[in-house]
This record gives sequence, C-alpha cells and structure tokens, in this order.
Amino acid sequence: MRLVFTKGPGKSDRLQVFRPGRPAETVDCPKQRIIPHDMVHYAVEHTLTLRGFLNRVKAGEPAGFRMGADTQSDSVERLVEVFQGDAWSGGTTPPARMLELYAVTCEARACPALSIGEADVEAVRSAIASLDARWSAVAVGGALELDL
Repeated sequence: MRLVFTKGPGKSDRLQVFRPGRPAETVDCPKQRIIPHDMVHYAVEHTLTLRGFLNRVKAGEPAGFRMGADTQSDSVERLVEVFQGDAWSGGTTPPARMLELYAVTCEARACPALSIGEADVEAVRSAIASLDARWSAVAVGGALELDL
C-alpha cells in the first residue's frame, strides 16, 4: 500500500491511500504542529509491526472508516496518542515515563497495553524524528510518499 501525504496551505494536510485493484481514497489530516496523526500511525505500525488504523486499511477496510473495537488497534491508537503528546512537548520524555503514560492511557480506556519496552519507544521516536525531518522539508503543495 502506498501512502501519499500532501502538505496543505490551510488548516489540514491530506493523505491519499493507494492499494492495488482499488480506487484511491483520501483522508483529511488536520494540522497539528508535528507530523500528521496518520504519519505517527505509520511510524508506530511500521516500526513495531502492529495492526492499527493503517494496517487495517491495508487489509481492506476503507480509509475513511470509523474504527470499531479491536483489541490490538485500540492499543495501537493509545500508543499513537502517547507519541503525539511526546512530540508536542519536544520528544524528550524518558522512555520509562512514556511506558508509564501508555499504561495509564490504556487503563483509562479499558484496553490492554501492548508488550513493548524502552528500545521500542526509542525505535519509534527515531522513526518519528526521521519522518519529521522529511516532512519539514516538504513545501506546501508537495508530498511525502511512504510504503506500508
């Protein structure tokens, strides 16, 4: 599956999803001062080989779907939220603290925390930093393509 993130001039960017044998689908991505939310999904799901929003789309669900309950993708969504929060605050939260925040977030949302460790946090954080550098270099109207 090919993901094309296009930097918009206004309040949102755009994600286009291309899958073999299916029409392209488009998702609006509200700007959030860091990489788009679905790009954070890419960093988490691709780096840790997890089934979240993007891998569900890759498996055939429509890109604009409203996610129904699914144990692993619910847990992935909580993890994405923790990484977003970390990125918004500069990306310097110690990995052990990130894991604590993740556990609290999962408990509050009644979903099981995935079994990940500090090395996983560092790997995702590195992926996010790389994507952020690439995204920052994209001009308004330009695009960043990723394969999943």
